[in-house]
Amino acid sequence: KLGLKPARVTYELRGQIPPLYQMLSGLGVGLVLAVLAIFLMLAASFQSFRLSLVTISTAPAVIAGAGVMLWLTGSTLNIQSFIGIIMGLGVAMANAILVVTFAEQRRRDGESSWQAAEHAALDRLRPVLMTSCAMLAGMLPMAIGIGDLGQQTAPLGRAVVGGLIAATLSTLLVLPAIFAWVQAGRGTSSGSLHPYDADEAIFSEK
Repeated sequence: KLGLKPARVTYELRGQIPPLYQMLSGLGVGLVLAVLAIFLMLAASFQSFRLSLVTISTAPAVIAGAGVMLWLTGSTLNIQSFIGIIMGLGVAMANAILVVTFAEQRRRDGESSWQAAEHAALDRLRPVLMTSCAMLAGMLPMAIGIGDLGQQTAPLGRAVVGGLIAATLSTLLVLPAIFAWVQAGRGTSSGSLHPYDADEAIFSEK
C-alpha cells in the first residue's frame, strides 16, 4: 500500500535529534530530582512534610510561567530553556522559604494561620520583590536576544523571566492562602524528636 514501509526495509534515525531527545529527557529527570531534593531538605529543616509541601507549591507556577513565556515569544523547549526553568526554580524556592518561615514563626507566636499568612506576605513583600526584580533585570538583556548569537541563549532568559513573574505572583498571592489552609487548626508543638527541643512533645530539661 502507498505510504507503508516494505517489510524488509529498516531505518535508523541519525544526526543530532536522538542525542537532543536524550538530553531533554535527562534534564526533565534532573528537574524532578531537584524538586524532590528540595522537598526532602525542607522537610528536615521545617520538621514538617506539610510545610515543605506548601513551600514547593510554587514550583508549578515556575514551569507554567516559563511555558507561557516561551509560547508567547515563539521559543522552543530546548536545553537553554530547561536550564532557565531550573534557575527560576531556585530563586522561587528561596522566596517561598522566606515567606513560609516568617508565616510559621508568626503562627507559633500565637497568631491564627490566616493572620500569620497575611502578615508574612505583607512584611516579606519588599525582600521578595527585590530578589525577583534583581534577577529579572539581569536576565532581561538575555531574553531580548539582540543579534544572531543572542538568539541562541534567548530561551534561557525568557524561561527565567516567565517563571519568575509567575512564581512571584504565586508566592505573594497563592502561597499565603495555601499556608493558611494547610496550617489551620494545627498545634504549635515541634515535630522534632530531639530531647532538648523545648517545643517538641518529649522535651526533657535534664
